[in-house]
Amino acid sequence: MRFRLNMKYLCAFIMVFIIEVLIAAFVNDKFIRPYVGDVLVVVLIYCFIRSFVKMEVKLLPLYIFIFAVLTEVGQYFHLAKLLGLSDYKIARIIIGSTFDFKDIACYLAGCAGLFLYETVKGRK
Repeated sequence: MRFRLNMKYLCAFIMVFIIEVLIAAFVNDKFIRPYVGDVLVVVLIYCFIRSFVKMEVKLLPLYIFIFAVLTEVGQYFHLAKLLGLSDYKIARIIIGSTFDFKDIACYLAGCAGLFLYETVKGRK
């Protein structure tokens, strides 16, 4: 695994991060915030990793999906509370506080899109 800065992915990370912040701050609906935000969070993680790591990435979407599911399982078991972090808003935002199977479906959709992106990119 070789580390190097990839400006294309770093810019994509920054753009997706700004979109996520805007959704969190200004969108209070029943579709974009709960679903699009969860799809984009796996894209955010992907772009962050690809910004710094040059490696075979065919399975990276799978690894991100596993990480996202484990985070959601942590929410099921109230991980923030178990770690004594439930009084810290930033910890509740990062770790999350509410388990939902729909979140896992959104992570799967986002990672499936990333897998398709990797597949198409690999054919070029």
